Amino acid sequence: MKGIPTGARFAILAILVAGLATVAAATPTTITVKVLARGAKFIGTSMGGALVTIRDADTGELLAFGVTAGKTGDTERIMKQQHPRNRVLSTEGTAAFTAVLDLDRPRRLQVTATGPLANRASANTVSSTQWVLPGRDITAGDAWLLEMPGFAVQVLSPPTHVKLPLRRSTGNTVPIHIEANVTMMCGCPLVPGDLWDASTYEIRASVTRNGEPFTELPMTWTGTASHFAADLEVHERGTYVVTVSVFDPATGNTGVGTTTFLVT
Repeated sequence: MKGIPTGARFAILAILVAGLATVAAATPTTITVKVLARGAKFIGTSMGGALVTIRDADTGELLAFGVTAGKTGDTERIMKQQHPRNRVLSTEGTAAFTAVLDLDRPRRLQVTATGPLANRASANTVSSTQWVLPGRDITAGDAWLLEMPGFAVQVLSPPTHVKLPLRRSTGNTVPIHIEANVTMMCGCPLVPGDLWDASTYEIRASVTRNGEPFTELPMTWTGTASHFAADLEVHERGTYVVTVSVFDPATGNTGVGTTTFLVT
């Protein structure tokens, strides 16, 4: 500190000592985050997990990040049993992300989850904020629980950007088979009359041609869990966009998947 006035030296030393004291006083605090698919189970390893970030809500400082890993949970407990207030839904092995933070004071934290990572086109993002105290772990019960809305929609047919020729030999007709795999965000399957009853959801394919509305079709179950399909015929060249949508009228839960094809 050569060249620095004596008074300034003492001020700098006081700041350094205070900083060291703050670091020394930091207390390890464990936070566990779990992400529950709306109307279904937890988002875990089978769906690539959900990316979790923990930040200081007031400063934006990133404190921890990672991916939920583990099982989707106990179907009987989550979906079939009654859920009185404060009932714990998760069980041992349920998907979670856990971080240990060094906190020296109460901090308002924001936890954000994005997923499922195995189907990023269908991924949504949710977050919540709460105060956390040093040494007061958030691990009991369902810990810090977030609910992820949506359906995981993967369009299987037609493949994106496939080119289909319009031929006279077929009467200038191109048959198009639209098929999609649709699950809950945790990967739970949709089957008519089953636990996630496909007959209660509106599953449709909307098609545009060159940016203009072309047609809309209901999609029906193919007989394979989570697979839904519709067929149409195209007679004109152009660029077509297929949007497969899923809507639960009972909850408003919604999912969307898209693909394109070109008729040349």
